[in-house]
Amino acid sequence: MRSYYSYNTPIGYLTIIEDKNCITNIEFGLNSNIDGKKEETHNILMVEKQLNEYFNGSRFSFNLPLRPTGTEFQNKVWNVLIKIPYGETRSYKEIAIEVGSPKASRAVGMACNKNPIAVVIACHRVLGINKKLVGYAGGLDKKDFLLTLEKRNKPIC
Repeated sequence: MRSYYSYNTPIGYLTIIEDKNCITNIEFGLNSNIDGKKEETHNILMVEKQLNEYFNGSRFSFNLPLRPTGTEFQNKVWNVLIKIPYGETRSYKEIAIEVGSPKASRAVGMACNKNPIAVVIACHRVLGINKKLVGYAGGLDKKDFLLTLEKRNKPIC
């Protein structure tokens, strides 16, 4: 059974979608056109709690049951994005090299654009050449907000 719920966050509304006990999507905005039941399941509440901790500066990684749906290449990219440490960034080219396709920077950008699990699969940590903010499905203002939040709250170890 598919379930969804929306929460207001510092970057606007995020709609969380769960299917078969896994989080499949975290989308920007209010989305009421979802085939499913509007309810706060255990997993949806867990996402909401971890997102609140992230936005409050007390969570630096997520521990959630994720199941994004994409192509083999997209899944490779998303698996790399999840591993980028809090407060750090990578370039599209660095991601392309890491997934074994050094000339696929644009394809990496497209995979980031198709990322179904915003914030948690951290495509906001991917920058263009010379560390420029480019491309973000939620808008560059949200990308800048998330990067600034992480820079400000990055733990010193």
